[in-house]
Amino acid sequence: MIQFLEYAKKVLETSNIPMTYQDIWKTGIELGYDKELSTAGKTPWQTLGARLFCEVRDNQDSLFTKVGKRPAKFFLKSKMNTLTTEQIEKIDQEVISPTKKEKTAYTERELHKLLSYFAYTNTQFNNGKAILTKTIFHEKSKKDGLNEWIHPDIVGVYIPIEDWSNEIIELNKISNSNAIELISFEMKKDINRSNYREYFFQAVSNSSWANEGYLVAATISEDDELINELERLSSSFGIGLIKLDLEDIDASTVVFHSNKKKELDWETMNKLCEINSDFRKFIQDVKIDFDSKRIHKSEYDEVLKDPEEYIKKILKES
Repeated sequence: MIQFLEYAKKVLETSNIPMTYQDIWKTGIELGYDKELSTAGKTPWQTLGARLFCEVRDNQDSLFTKVGKRPAKFFLKSKMNTLTTEQIEKIDQEVISPTKKEKTAYTERELHKLLSYFAYTNTQFNNGKAILTKTIFHEKSKKDGLNEWIHPDIVGVYIPIEDWSNEIIELNKISNSNAIELISFEMKKDINRSNYREYFFQAVSNSSWANEGYLVAATISEDDELINELERLSSSFGIGLIKLDLEDIDASTVVFHSNKKKELDWETMNKLCEINSDFRKFIQDVKIDFDSKRIHKSEYDEVLKDPEEYIKKILKES
């Protein structure tokens, strides 16, 4: 059996030109190398891409080199002398031509159920904690020009009832610490060069009150410079990034984790309660659940039992 980097090496040994990781994966399948690959993942092409990017970035002695940026292509260092200067310049200058995108059938709000499933089941995100979510309907808010970019699309909560003993829960009630963790999510269908800054700072504004804030999307453009900029913004402002994978929802990933804040912004939370009945009801439900030591899941968004079937439905495939 072979590993991912060996898979890429075997493919590139057969190629006279640099290749994207997607093309490396497809060519490897054509050559039958995927049958030799040791992996149990559901999205091996993404793993291949991640391994190649990290290898080139972190290992000065790597066998591989990266050529170009949009899209990035990989090649063997030992074969770089086979490329002409003209070929290298052409790859360096290559940019993905903008194409007319097909209008996606699903709406942002239809993605909420998939985020609820992700938050509850994905251990990369929740570390084994039961995180429940609630959609906040903006249309229920009081109209005020000062309320723009204050509403989260979805709120999440972790209440440690199942993880803590009754004695610890009671002690926490009379202490100054926060047992409950609150998360704000900003949901988008697609993140690309034209919208990433607006979407990111919308997430920053809408999550200022919470312990954690995330920008979530079903599609994020495969663009090195865009990902690097999102990483920089995430590091600077503490907002995390989640990609929902509609081809394999269990392969959805936390691209960047958020920075967790210990304190909640009570003033902003109070304003949200005043202007939006959904948020006020959410806060009431969280308090009731914590006080009663019982989580009433019916008060939160449904956690899908069959997310694949739901995805087929919203993609109009069924």
